[in-house]
Amino acid sequence: MLDARFGGALTDRMSGDGEGSYASPIPARPVSLRRRILYATPEMADFVKTGGLGEVSAALPRALVPHYDIRVLIPGYRQVRAAFPEIPVVARLEGFAGVPPCDLGLVEAADGLRIYILLSPDLYERDGTPYGDQHGDFGDNDLRFARLSLAAADLAAGADPDWAADLLHLNDWQAALAPAYLAWRGRRVPSVLTIHNLAYQGLFPRDALPRLGVPDSAFQVDGAEFYGQLSFLKAGIFYASQVTTVSETYAREIQTPEMGCGLDGLLRTRAGQGRLAGILNGIDETWDPSTDPHLATRFEIDDWKGKRANAEAVRQQFGLAVSRGPLFAIVSRLVHQKGIDLSLQAAETIVAGGGQLVVIGQGEGRFEQALQGLAKRHPDAVGVHVGFEEAQARRMFAGSDFLLMPSRFEPCGLAQMYAQRFGSLPIVRRTGGLADTVEDGVTGFTFAEPSASSFGAAVRRALEAFGQKKRLNAMRRRAMSARFGWDQAADNYAGLYGRAIGNSVGLRWRVA
Repeated sequence: MLDARFGGALTDRMSGDGEGSYASPIPARPVSLRRRILYATPEMADFVKTGGLGEVSAALPRALVPHYDIRVLIPGYRQVRAAFPEIPVVARLEGFAGVPPCDLGLVEAADGLRIYILLSPDLYERDGTPYGDQHGDFGDNDLRFARLSLAAADLAAGADPDWAADLLHLNDWQAALAPAYLAWRGRRVPSVLTIHNLAYQGLFPRDALPRLGVPDSAFQVDGAEFYGQLSFLKAGIFYASQVTTVSETYAREIQTPEMGCGLDGLLRTRAGQGRLAGILNGIDETWDPSTDPHLATRFEIDDWKGKRANAEAVRQQFGLAVSRGPLFAIVSRLVHQKGIDLSLQAAETIVAGGGQLVVIGQGEGRFEQALQGLAKRHPDAVGVHVGFEEAQARRMFAGSDFLLMPSRFEPCGLAQMYAQRFGSLPIVRRTGGLADTVEDGVTGFTFAEPSASSFGAAVRRALEAFGQKKRLNAMRRRAMSARFGWDQAADNYAGLYGRAIGNSVGLRWRVA
């Protein structure tokens, strides 16, 4: 019997809109002897994404299907509900403290991946992103994502009578309370927490504890307390069996006071226990210039005429002058972390050197306006689109010679991998996943300090390389030959899961 505090009343009711409509249940599959993994995430590119987490959540579970019986858990946002007008309900998850009850649906993607959906219109069916709207973050994000975390714990406890997770794989602060709920319940179910960006920790005031069902005794340094606030992410790091982040370099960086966001001490402890690892993300097979249907002209290694055709198309789309000079691109959120201020300064060097710059992205208003002002000053050389369209981004990777990515920190980064695959050489700061995926002078250009002078020197090196066609094409070949598929990441996660499951018998949490 399930602990009533964590859900357990089950139902076979089918819901299509939360008001009692009906759909046929998914046919049962034969019993699998493979380990059962629940992958809990706040976003998934199939339906909704705000960054790299959505891409990873769409790709990694699919890469793990050959190894495990894996299912995804995601909130029933409006975009998710639109993709599945009728959703079979497999369980009723009871509320706990101030966390409301909800239905749990189960659907199957076209490729067979099974996806649990939390059906709670009041919590999830809203305009905006998964986290907020034009007015800022939603005021009840603590309840919304405590519900996600609690549902993951429910599924480890048997909320679905036909399937119970052997291991939870939890992503970012939005799912990070799950191992804490398990610990407070006294259940030893192994878990892996992946940190995609340590800067986002899910911080809430102390008065959130009672409505989330967090025991007062857990509000301490050895628990969920972080400088007088409740930290979802710290709770996850403290209680999870294993912690991962999305590149080896970032896993080292977050153990330092400079980049540890106040959690470096706990992370150093986890590393010393062998419970912190960096596993580089991959990119999916659609990032292939020889097959991509979005490009003006498809091309392969050494087909530089085809690449030039894409450059010409990009220049035309952005209203730039015809040019045989280098084309630089920015495909990014327009925020301070991404070094947009540094790119603005480097733009003058690029234009003075006979280059052009195209930009797509959105973010902080000050950067959007500054880039638009740059385009007005240099209408033949700079084009800016505030917003995002994946097809256009793909064409920019294919047409550009260089990608600007001077991030102040970058846990993994995907754009530098996309760019290399399309023969665009990234110019990146040596940090996080950028350091792990770009080889200086071979597949791109790297620089050390987040300063205009350091970045400007790297840009000038790129301009020099553009004038040396033999060297430029050799670098393009190496970049396009690099492989960043999901197979290696999946193997690494499989090994980590095996260790976590194997150690679960002797695992002991300190229950606050």
